[in-house]
Amino acid sequence: KSLNLPLYRYIGGANAKTLPVPMMNILNGGMHASNNLDIQEFMITPVGAKTFSEGLQWGTEIFHTLKKLLEDRGFSTNVGDEGGYAPNLSSDTIALDLIVEAIKLSGYTPNTDVAITLDVAASGLYSENLYNFKGIGKQFNSDELIDYYMNLIDNYPIISIEDPFVETDFIAFARLCEKTKGKCQIVGDDLYATNLSRLNQGIQYNSTNSILIKLNQIGTLTETLDVIELAKNSSLTTIISHRSGETEDTTIADLAVAVNSGLIKTGAPSRSERVAKYNQLIRIEEHLGSSAIYLGRKAYNLNI
Repeated sequence: KSLNLPLYRYIGGANAKTLPVPMMNILNGGMHASNNLDIQEFMITPVGAKTFSEGLQWGTEIFHTLKKLLEDRGFSTNVGDEGGYAPNLSSDTIALDLIVEAIKLSGYTPNTDVAITLDVAASGLYSENLYNFKGIGKQFNSDELIDYYMNLIDNYPIISIEDPFVETDFIAFARLCEKTKGKCQIVGDDLYATNLSRLNQGIQYNSTNSILIKLNQIGTLTETLDVIELAKNSSLTTIISHRSGETEDTTIADLAVAVNSGLIKTGAPSRSERVAKYNQLIRIEEHLGSSAIYLGRKAYNLNI
């Protein structure tokens, strides 16, 4: 305040100018909703947009198209913890089919314009060495679960999967990461907990090619910046993220631009505590003007 600087500029300096590609949680399952879906978050990401504001517009249009689709088919359009719809669908693939349909009906091309990202939150599915997908009535060991994920990646425009295994299994993460051959981002959230020592362990095993960053999880801005620096130096992408119990504080919007993370998770374009972050990013984009950068698909650093 005393320097009369916006927060993103104060933290990031003169080179803070990359607007993040949003990962918008438009359909909720798992612990975030009282429904049959095993996967916790189904997100869309506008990889083909030219600017942040355009990407936000695309995502918002698809979000409202999805609502109409759900209503037309008799499903609930109540929202879950992070603003996405929480219908009682019978399987995760039906959820994916609906999202692909919503993308197309909104006038966009799946994968080219808008891709899908997932947060499985697999620790919540894990019990006695097996992953219990109750929605489809199946149990998987880690090898079978890798096959399940690869089948989803082959059949849907999925470019990122977060927490695909229990938070202690660095080896299973590494095996999936290797199997995707850089075609899908594998993200550690529960695996790392924005913790420097856990990230070092993941780097040792090549467990992931991406990390979720939660400022209020590790607790200080200094520690957060240390984790981001280590991740970037180790060629991991960084995703600045909200939490489930959010407020209208917009610090993470500024943080995403400050560190040029290129990616942000802050929920669906609904509920004021989620929309507040998107509004702040629009203001930052306007403030940066022609110097603003939006990486689109390049933010994911994939081999596709």
